[in-house]
Amino acid sequence: MAQKTRILVTGGAGYLGSTMVPAMLEQGYAVTVLDNFMFKQAPLAHVCAHPDFDIVRGDARDEAVLKPLIAKADVAIPLAALVGAPLCNADKIGAETINLGAVKTLLKLLSKDQCVLMPITNSGYGVGEKGKECTEDSPLRPLSLYGTTKVDAEKAALDRGNAISFRLATVFGMSPRMRIDLLVNDFVHRAVTDRAVVLFEPHFKRNYVHVRDVARAFLHGLKNFDAMKDRPYNVGLSDANLSKWELCERIQKHVPGFVFMEAPIGEDPDKRDYIVSNARIEATGFNPAHSLDSGIAELMKGFKMIRNTVYGNV
Repeated sequence: MAQKTRILVTGGAGYLGSTMVPAMLEQGYAVTVLDNFMFKQAPLAHVCAHPDFDIVRGDARDEAVLKPLIAKADVAIPLAALVGAPLCNADKIGAETINLGAVKTLLKLLSKDQCVLMPITNSGYGVGEKGKECTEDSPLRPLSLYGTTKVDAEKAALDRGNAISFRLATVFGMSPRMRIDLLVNDFVHRAVTDRAVVLFEPHFKRNYVHVRDVARAFLHGLKNFDAMKDRPYNVGLSDANLSKWELCERIQKHVPGFVFMEAPIGEDPDKRDYIVSNARIEATGFNPAHSLDSGIAELMKGFKMIRNTVYGNV
């Protein structure tokens, strides 16, 4: 019997990892997660019984911890990161050392035959040209420390080679390690609990993607690695390049009592404003399976369970 592909996922107990790791186990991969469990949750409890799952408690920056794990891996997926502009601004040293430093350490330890699937953010596009979609060839102009560290990590991975980079749209949907602070999740939570939201710069646009489609994109990359390698790919819903106002209009269809208005003063600290083309990954045969509307309906159910902000990153 052929040996199973062994995947090392750093930060595998986070919002993305706690959805992605079970999906990989289901597809027959052997998965080891390295995580420091900074959010004090146990989001992978439901896969501990799986014989092909292993877990190591430790820091993705620690070369002594990484080295023996990398020696046993065929594929590395560095999910470990401080995610989002507010969290990175609150811990600038952590942002630099985890989002970039840990990735560089990982890349240094890998042999040339080991594969890397790299998650970054399409927030690297910063502010796009009006009415023009950002493609993978558009200039990267990140506006935050978070965006900068992820763009630099992507460059390091692609320069090293034998890597795929996924530039993720703003992710939404329920996950075992939940985040309420992501834009769609946050707005649905406010709609369900407060019935109202005040919008700063409501015309700013961005793209969105379901957390389960992120997991599907990584599985797609694993299965089509040789055809896709050494390029970045935008991953998002092509029918969901929406402004914050348009997003609220969609949510209002599900929560009729939801009220939203533009703030008369103040501004959004997150200044990104762009629309994105996902044509490159779609040309490889990948298409998202989860719509924005199904995600909103799912979140509404989830927020009947979740009533506090312990599930946010900030």
